[in-house]
Amino acid sequence: MIRRLLAVIVLAWILGFVWFASALPQPLGDAQTDAIIVPTGGAGRIERGVQVLANEQAGDMLVTGVSTQVTPGEFAAEFDVPMDLMECCITLGFDAVDTRGNARETSRWVEDNNYKRLRLVTTDWHMRRAESELRRTLPDNIVIVRDAVHSEPSLGTLFLEYHKLLASRATQWMPGLG
Repeated sequence: MIRRLLAVIVLAWILGFVWFASALPQPLGDAQTDAIIVPTGGAGRIERGVQVLANEQAGDMLVTGVSTQVTPGEFAAEFDVPMDLMECCITLGFDAVDTRGNARETSRWVEDNNYKRLRLVTTDWHMRRAESELRRTLPDNIVIVRDAVHSEPSLGTLFLEYHKLLASRATQWMPGLG
């Protein structure tokens, strides 16, 4: 009986990992949203967010998890953001240091600005966990639209992120863990 239970658990883990690695979220087309959320950390995320903002597919953008040492001018120069776009429409969030912190920082920003439809821009392998953490902190009436930045992650990156997703979900299912 115990061997069968362990076999089922191992099989579920293997099938879950195969699904996770082979069905990564995809980029989004021209959908309109109120705002863009970009957690720092992966190549192409900020550039994609700026592109969406410049294309007027959203009115504002939060970049969450920015180092406290980065100034708006340095950010604009690094990512070739026109200063008028920087000043009107981009908020740098300095409070988060991890994905869960990104979600808390985003939740405060969304509440302060009364947004209802968000475009989450993050790397394809990070999307599921980032969205899961956001859904944990945001009210149910907020719509999150995925806009994954394509990458070519290593097997190690996928393996680590899969286990982070499982841990994140476990803390949601068992509140005493989170």
